[in-house]
Amino acid sequence: MTARVHAEIETYARELGWVLDQVCAALDGLTAAQLTWRPATEASNSLAAVAGHVLGSTRVYALGFGCGREVERDRAAEFAVSGADAVALIAAVQQLSREISAALATLGPSELDRRFVPPQALWGTGPPHEISRRDALVESIRHAALHLGELRLTRDLAVRSA
Repeated sequence: MTARVHAEIETYARELGWVLDQVCAALDGLTAAQLTWRPATEASNSLAAVAGHVLGSTRVYALGFGCGREVERDRAAEFAVSGADAVALIAAVQQLSREISAALATLGPSELDRRFVPPQALWGTGPPHEISRRDALVESIRHAALHLGELRLTRDLAVRSA
């Protein structure tokens, strides 16, 4: 692996690992009631739902699209909350982070440029379009970071409302 590509892959692993660590910090110590609390707006989700979505989308984009691993997705189930438990959610995020780090460590340099059109079932909303593995890794970081902000704000509101 060239030094530049190795450094690039290490950057993806480091940045996504940091975001996922921060997701865990946002969930840490919350009760089931706080995890399932929702702001009183039409489009808001609970902390548990957002965390479930971050898990699902990051698994697909980083591990599946980015690293070429076989993954499955049920996007609707990502937002379904049942038996919310902060310890279990944190453990799931930490496990995914370890899986992604291990997969990135074995990713060949030529794989980053590999282009493909993902299947609609894994894509999410909107029509899928051609992306590279590099694009998918960057998108996984961007998307998880976007939801990290949502988690932090919703956590503050949930704790305050309790």
